[in-house]
Amino acid sequence: MNIADTALAIAERLLDPQRVATSAPSYGVATLADGLPGTALLHARLSNIDPVFDAAATAHWAAAAQHAAGAPDMGDGIYGAIGGLAASLILGSPYLPDPDATARATDRSVRWLSSRAVDIAAHYTTFVETGDSAIAWHVYDTISGLAGIGRILLAAMASGHTSAEPGLVAALTALTTMLTDHGASRPGWWVPTDHHPTVVASRLDNTGAADTGLAHGVAGPLALLSLASLAGQTVTGQETAIRHAVSWLDLWRAVDHGWPDQVTGRDLDNGSDMVPQGRSAAWCYGVPGITRSLMHAAQALDDARLAETTRADLAQLGAQHAGWDAAGPTLCHGQAGVLRCATGIDAGVAEHAAAGVTQSLNPDRPFLVEHLEHGIGHDNPGFLTGAAGVALALSEVVALPARPAATSWDALLLIT
Repeated sequence: MNIADTALAIAERLLDPQRVATSAPSYGVATLADGLPGTALLHARLSNIDPVFDAAATAHWAAAAQHAAGAPDMGDGIYGAIGGLAASLILGSPYLPDPDATARATDRSVRWLSSRAVDIAAHYTTFVETGDSAIAWHVYDTISGLAGIGRILLAAMASGHTSAEPGLVAALTALTTMLTDHGASRPGWWVPTDHHPTVVASRLDNTGAADTGLAHGVAGPLALLSLASLAGQTVTGQETAIRHAVSWLDLWRAVDHGWPDQVTGRDLDNGSDMVPQGRSAAWCYGVPGITRSLMHAAQALDDARLAETTRADLAQLGAQHAGWDAAGPTLCHGQAGVLRCATGIDAGVAEHAAAGVTQSLNPDRPFLVEHLEHGIGHDNPGFLTGAAGVALALSEVVALPARPAATSWDALLLIT
């Protein structure tokens, strides 16, 4: 099969919401990361091709809402249940042949996300005022915090939802404060070791860490502030914060163009002469995601030198493609994520990643896609580490027909 037929074949295997629900991880059926909001978004993206996808998008959103009503609390961000359904509706509805069909649900989604951003930003303001040093990812990151929520609110504003503005302003204000250099020994996104997830904390010493990546590190807030600036949405100090984050990433860039996943407190105290540890070729951490964020910053700052340096970082990764540590074909830490990050910046890297995606597909798997986690294969139907995300990425490679949308689906990844 060619790429277009492959994308459609994956989508066709994901048409039945009940099949998606029974195949997704039990904790993730209602989430954008793993379940029905992600498959709904795929079908919405394809809805201009065949009415069957239009009907499937509506059915998957309805099923997601039912499951979300009884889902466990997965956090306030856009990859959980309620937030994930909201983000899926906001980005997916404009692709539908009749976007008005979901207008009421989308409007409620915008208001809910805006309220969450205001609440999280207020929590962060209290944190700053009290001098608490116990910040966590869920305050600021792309997956669960203000970077991701803010990007979807920016998309909502682009679609004419003015109710997004309070939350967007709150998110931009909080993240501008966080990324501004206040002369402290730790940057504003530094997280104590015991506030990192257990799997990450086990790799850190007791001095905490400032994360770098697009999913959980400074590259996420940097991308949002830069994209907002390009859209004309700014708050006081935003450009200064962007410049500081760029300088910080420049300081911790290694001679081989890579970055560590985390810069520990010990590293911060001892200097930047270190060998990067962690992923090198993924959206979540590593060169692809960070360079995409830096390219947004280069455009926002109109900085040709930064753009040139960023392209060199990605080109160096392309030269090392035989040793990439991307795991399987999926978005989060697989080849599809590298593909979306590199598109429009380095055609060679994008070509290697596209080949990696297609070569990793397996017709014997129920959704053609095998997600690899610690060497173990999973048949995940969802967006972030599953088949829906791969089909979306492949759809863009061959530009499958879609109704024009103000914001592309990959805004979820802060890629656009």
